[in-house]
Amino acid sequence: MKNPVKRVAAIHDLSGFGRASLTVVMPILSTMGIQVCPLPTAVLSTHSKFSEYHFIDLTEHMPEIIRHWKDLGLEFDAIYSGFLGSHRQIAIVKEFIEHFRRDRQLVVVDPVLGDDGVLYGPLSVDMIDEMRSLIEVADVITPNLTEAALLLDRPYNPKVTVNEMKDWIVTLAGKGPKIVIVTSVPEIEQGKKTSVIAYNNNDKRFWKVMCEYLPANYPGTGDAFASVVVGSILQGDSLPIALDRAVQFISLGVRATFGYSYDTKEGILLERVLDNLRSSVQICSYEILD
Repeated sequence: MKNPVKRVAAIHDLSGFGRASLTVVMPILSTMGIQVCPLPTAVLSTHSKFSEYHFIDLTEHMPEIIRHWKDLGLEFDAIYSGFLGSHRQIAIVKEFIEHFRRDRQLVVVDPVLGDDGVLYGPLSVDMIDEMRSLIEVADVITPNLTEAALLLDRPYNPKVTVNEMKDWIVTLAGKGPKIVIVTSVPEIEQGKKTSVIAYNNNDKRFWKVMCEYLPANYPGTGDAFASVVVGSILQGDSLPIALDRAVQFISLGVRATFGYSYDTKEGILLERVLDNLRSSVQICSYEILD
């Protein structure tokens, strides 16, 4: 029986407090008219930017959840993975993709490893090698600058040029994914701006969307960005439109939050901007790179 709405298997952790991972993924995709079937990889009392959080690794439970889904004969329009609680989960996710993969399905891997040049707290260096094998089976990957460097075993360079980043991206695309999207790319000549740069290995085109800078760091924006990209592509948007929608949404969320006296670790005020995902595409700011 055909599902009346698009369905996504979302393989992410669940943080009880702080807008990140599944507490971001689920409302965004649901608002975009997509059913989310969460497969939790870990449960945390808060995300890892808070200190002394409680962490529960769900590696031992994931196979039984997947077994039940297999028994039910579930089918998914997309498989979307994010933070994994253990490097042992990579093999589980790869087997999940192999079993549930279908024609015209979207497989997105957000290779959550770290930010600002360092690994996230709960992760070990073993995760880097395992993540390199996972991106090989993805259609789309969405690393930030730190994660791109880790996947390529290159030094983290917060002053990487656009031409250098294009070389990084082509190298990543050569490992398997059809589309590579790198976030948090510095715009050296533009002052305090960053950009998102994407490459489609099918038509060999690069796309860029510029991001305005505000002096605040909100955890979970990477999860939100990747989720909007997933939802947009499933709705039929082109790659540059999906990038544009995701950047506009994150920018709006940051601006809606920035004016408050507010602990930035809680993430953007997602509840104030979700309805904008139902709006038509605004004037586009993407550009194509030579």
